[in-house]
Amino acid sequence: MKTALLFGASGQIGAPLLERLNDAGWRVYAVSRQPHSDAPGRHWLQGDFAGVRGLPDGVDAIFSCGPLDLFARWYADAPIRAARIVAFGSTSAATKHGSDDDHERELARRLLGAEASLFASSEQRGANATMLRPTLVYGAGRDATLTRIAAMAQRWGRFLLPRRSDGLRQPVHVHDLAAAAFAACAAAATHGRSYDLPGGETLPYREMVRRVLASLQPARPLHELPMPLFRLAVKTAQARGIAADLTDAAVARMREDLVFNLAPAQRDFGYAPRAFRPEARMFERAVPARD
Repeated sequence: MKTALLFGASGQIGAPLLERLNDAGWRVYAVSRQPHSDAPGRHWLQGDFAGVRGLPDGVDAIFSCGPLDLFARWYADAPIRAARIVAFGSTSAATKHGSDDDHERELARRLLGAEASLFASSEQRGANATMLRPTLVYGAGRDATLTRIAAMAQRWGRFLLPRRSDGLRQPVHVHDLAAAAFAACAAAATHGRSYDLPGGETLPYREMVRRVLASLQPARPLHELPMPLFRLAVKTAQARGIAADLTDAAVARMREDLVFNLAPAQRDFGYAPRAFRPEARMFERAVPARD
C-alpha cells in the first residue's frame, strides 16, 4: 500500500485529492488545523507547517495544497523521507512580478523564491519534486475571486465591470487540479519540472463573470461602466468598507490576457481540464478550512 502525507487535506484542492488517493488505495496522513475523525485509508494529523505531531518517518509522496512559501520552508528542515514531492504554487508568480502594486510584486517574489528553494531541497535530499501552478481556481466555494464575485452579485442584485474587460482567462476546477496532482505524482516525466495548469477553456473576463452571474438563482445582471465611472464606484464602495483589496492593478488586469499553455501538462501526465460551465453550487460559500 502506498502512503502519502497531504497538507491542506480539508482545503478546496486537498479535499478532492484526499478522496482520489483513498479511492486508489493509498493510506494518507492528512494534515489539517482542525480536528477530524479517522476513516479507512486516512489518518488525520492536527497542525500546520509550524508544527505537526505524529508524522511518520517516511512516505511514498508528500503533497502540498497549502501556501507554497510555508511548505518550502517546512520541507527544507523536515525529518520525513519521501521519494516524491508534488506542490501547488500559482501562476501569480508570472502574472504579478511586474505589477505596479508592491504587495503583488512581493507575492510573486515569494512564490518564485519558494519554487527555487523546493527544487534545491528536493535535489539535495534525493527526492523528485514537481511544481503545479493553477490559474484561476473555482468549484468549492472557497476561492477568493469567482465565489466572491457571486457573493457580491447576490448581495447587491447586480455586478459592475469596466467596459472592455476582455482580458482572457482560463478558470480551472478544483477536481481537475486534484486529478492533475495525482497523475503527475506517477509520471516520471514530471520530475524536477513546473507546470502551468489552466482550465480547459479560454474566455474574456466579462464572459467569465457573465456565466457566473447567469448560474446564480436567480441570475444577476452584469452592468458595464466607463472606466472613470467604474473607478468612482469602486472608491465609493471602498469608503464603505467594501472591495478594499480591489486595487488599480487588479482593475487594469481585467483588460489583460493571462493565458497559459496546458500542452506540457497534457503531454507529460494526460492533463485534461473541463470547459468553464459554472453552476450555482460551485459558488456556495463553504466554511473556510484553516489549512
